[in-house]
Amino acid sequence: MTECRHTQLVLLPQNRKRLRCRRCHLTLTAEELAGDYCPECFETSGARQADFEVLESLEEVRYRCEQCGAIIEYRPRENA
Repeated sequence: MTECRHTQLVLLPQNRKRLRCRRCHLTLTAEELAGDYCPECFETSGARQADFEVLESLEEVRYRCEQCGAIIEYRPRENA
């Protein structure tokens, strides 16, 4: 266990928006979506499924300590 107090934090870039296929639930980024249809649905059934939903970010934030290199993640609590 390190004795670092993590006083010099750097905010790391957030993840890109992700898309999820409404049929098979494959999750990928817009850059990973090579065509305009789901590659998993096309491979398994031959159907060109193009119905995606944009996943909402959980507002997860990541920091890196400049002194020790530790990655610190912050996730807000989910409302019950």
